[in-house]
Order: sequence, then C-alpha cells, then structure tokens
Amino acid sequence: MTFNPDADVSGNTARRRGRGAVVAGAGGVGLLGIIALIAGPLLGIDLTGLLGGGGTTGGGSEPAGGSVIEDCLTGEDANENVDCRVAASQLALDGYWEDYIGDYRPPQLIIVDGATSTACGTASNAVGPFYCPPDETVYIDPTFFDLMQQQFGASAGNLAQLYIVGHEWGHHIQSITGVMDRYPNNGTGPDSNGVRIELQADCYAGAWIGKMTDEKDADGVPYLQAPTDPEINDALNAANTVGDDNIQQQQSGSVNPESFTHGTSEQRKYWFANGYQNGLDVCEQPLTLAGSEL
Repeated sequence: MTFNPDADVSGNTARRRGRGAVVAGAGGVGLLGIIALIAGPLLGIDLTGLLGGGGTTGGGSEPAGGSVIEDCLTGEDANENVDCRVAASQLALDGYWEDYIGDYRPPQLIIVDGATSTACGTASNAVGPFYCPPDETVYIDPTFFDLMQQQFGASAGNLAQLYIVGHEWGHHIQSITGVMDRYPNNGTGPDSNGVRIELQADCYAGAWIGKMTDEKDADGVPYLQAPTDPEINDALNAANTVGDDNIQQQQSGSVNPESFTHGTSEQRKYWFANGYQNGLDVCEQPLTLAGSEL
C-alpha cells in the first residue's frame, strides 16, 4: 500500500492516449531509454533513434485529444489500479515542486495505451517512460512495469513505479529551470552530460519520495503514506535494474563505460538514496562533480 486509501485523488489531469502514428525523430529524456537497445531487438523494432539527449526536438507534432483517466477517485483506487496510481502521483508531485519553484508549471501526463506519437518520437512500453521537452509531457505505458519484472527481474512494485514517475518529473524540472540548456547532449560516457542529467533526476525522485507525505488533499489527508523499508528497497531495486552496466551485462555479457547514458547501477541507487535522505540540497552535485566522483 502506498496511497492513503481515503485520500481524494480525483483532481489528477492525466489522460490516456494510444494507437498513434509513428513520428520521426526523437528528443525525449527517459529513465529507461537505454532499455530500447534490448527491447527493440526483442520486439523486432529499431528503437535506437529514441535514445537522443534532452534538449533536441524531434520531427512531427503531438496530436491533441485523449481520454481522461476514469475510475481514479480515491487512494484506494490508486493502490489497486496501476493506471490510477500513475495518474494520482501527479497531484503529490505537482504539490511538491510548487513548494520549491515559484513559477512552476506542471507537465502534462499521458498514460500510453500501446503506442502514441509525440514530438520526440513514439511512446510505448518498449521505449520506456520518458519526458518530451518540446511538448512538456511525461509519457508512461504502465505495462512497462510488467516488462521490467518479466525481462529484467525487477520487483517493480508500487514505490518503484512512483520512483519512475518522479524521475520523469525531474526531467521536466530540469527543462523549465534551464538545466538541460546548461548541460546539453555531448555524447556518451561516464562523465557525459547525459549521465549527469539522469543521476540528478534520480536524486530529484528520491528527494520527492522523502517528502511525499507532506502533500495533502483538500481535506488535509496526505495523498501518500510514509514508505516502508521494503518499499524503499523496491525503489532501489528499480534503480539498480536500469543502470547502464547492468543492462549492458545482460545484453552482451560485457560493459562499455564509454557508451554510458544513464549511469551505473550503484550510481543510480546512490543518488536516489542521497536525495531521499538529504533532500534537494544535494541534487546539484551530480552536475558539478568530477566523473570519478559521480
């Protein structure tokens, strides 16, 4: 259980969209984009074009529309339904970031059903959750969590799922505060800007989870309950699963640091835990430390 069962989560604005046409180009920033290198060949799809860096815009545009997420009224609904859980998390995320960013504007959240076109390419469970800067939207296909469990052995429980959503929200914060402009895509490698951006987003997710019980509905009921130790371990397991070294080892049996885009498993766990334990104050560090200290 992650949400308070009686919390009012009906104010979420997430929409469901799917079955869209493929759009050429890519510029999304994703927690799990590197998994496309494995999932693509497994599914017979070339997804490598979707692994571009943060500030780039792709071809095409995102069509308007989509259906509102229904049957998502209470925390109990969020605990029982993964679509609702992802949708409801935006309330606590927006509340958290509004406290820290005076001119905060929330991203849009799209729950992907199958696949949909975006300004950054095609969103699907094969690509993994990502944030698209040109349309300021987080795209998540919740069936991706099943993929994490089945193909990568991750626990992918409730808090791990919220960590993933919080990570993508972190990319939105980086976009609207200018971090992506200051640290543009400069290729791959353990000291690359891409790795720095991803590790900071992990730290942001940890900082939010550390304070997530502070955000409350109109009646003063916290949306979320304090995480338990097993739930924190669940989130750390997700961070471990999506480390570059872990994914490369599973893919090819070897590790090539010069192709890193997201950071190692240990780095990802460390920066999530650092944010969780110490808050936002430590989350500038991944951008400024020397590569060996990351």
